[in-house]
Amino acid sequence: MNPEKERWVLLIVLSVIWGSSFILIKKSLEHFNPYEVGALRVLIAGILLLPMAISNIRKFPRKHLKWLVLAALTGNFIPMFLFPIAETKVSSSIAGIVNSMMPIFVIIVGFLFWKFSTTKRQLIGVGISFSGACILALSGGEGGELKLIPIVLLLVATLGYAISMTTVKSKLHEIPAKILSAFVFSFVLIVPSLIALVFAGFFNDLHPDKDLFIGLGFVSLLSVFGTGLAMMLNYRLLNISTPLFASTVTLLMPVVAVIWGLLDGEKLTAMQFAGAFIILAGLIFLRAKSPKKEKPQDSKVVRF
Repeated sequence: MNPEKERWVLLIVLSVIWGSSFILIKKSLEHFNPYEVGALRVLIAGILLLPMAISNIRKFPRKHLKWLVLAALTGNFIPMFLFPIAETKVSSSIAGIVNSMMPIFVIIVGFLFWKFSTTKRQLIGVGISFSGACILALSGGEGGELKLIPIVLLLVATLGYAISMTTVKSKLHEIPAKILSAFVFSFVLIVPSLIALVFAGFFNDLHPDKDLFIGLGFVSLLSVFGTGLAMMLNYRLLNISTPLFASTVTLLMPVVAVIWGLLDGEKLTAMQFAGAFIILAGLIFLRAKSPKKEKPQDSKVVRF
């Protein structure tokens, strides 16, 4: 497929898969605690990808091991726990909306740590979206309760995704997407996820019944599609595009997440709608082409 067409196809498919992840997390939480959901999500993906990792073990990037571990922990481990923890307090719709801040963090992380170039338009877009996130954090829920801590957890998780994406683009871009996913989940994250399951009490409370298998069904869908397959597609998208383009999947994800949430009976307050609108407005602004070519700030020229 033509790379230009392929990147748009990947963008749409990822939007649907990841946009559906938030409702799957919500459904999984009806059967497991948030730590079990996160650990199971990583473990199942690792087990499924283990044969591919073993068959390509000679291609394991030992010289880039520290970057592989960094990308794995920030993008494929820590956020897997932060999202379920946050979704015990906020709706899946809100989680999807906050996750749309990822392009903002890609710009910030890329500029600060990888010397990616940036423009005034992008900086203004960052400011607009950040103000929307603040409104969302202070909006409270339907009962008016302040939801600041869960929003902060979601923002930290989204920051982790940005760190992982920019690390992959800068240091691990030469590794094929399928192999990179296999290495990340199998060689790096299987053991930590097993340890997390032990401390979460999963094996102590393990009772083979209908509830367990329904819960495993939701987590498996989340793991196979929202984690394993999605990360392969994401790494492939990073190989043929830029971190900012890949992160704009978050422009479409909130739409999918909110649709699923509304179908499941969730409601958004007027203030939450306003915060979501401002976040998306900032993202659209920074992605729009400037009428005049802006000179990026002095930095290493790795364009978004």
